[in-house]
Amino acid sequence: MFRPNLQNEDHRQAWALLQAVPEGQKSAFLVRAILETERQEKLENTLRRILREELQAVPSQPVQQPEEAIPQEMIGFLNTLMDDE
Repeated sequence: MFRPNLQNEDHRQAWALLQAVPEGQKSAFLVRAILETERQEKLENTLRRILREELQAVPSQPVQQPEEAIPQEMIGFLNTLMDDE
């Protein structure tokens, strides 16, 4: 039997959802919710495993960022700031 702790927000939300289910359908609703949660967790774990395996197979090399020259306008601006000190 489900006995919610109404001090807990998750329990209050679950209780409200369960109360909205028509009488005679609550057990079926709970069974579907439990099974769906289990399926989602298995799917998430499977996806994580697959992604981890695939990422290990991809050679990783650091991306080289092109070195950008500092525009002359910026250098001039920086020089004026340094001159003010």
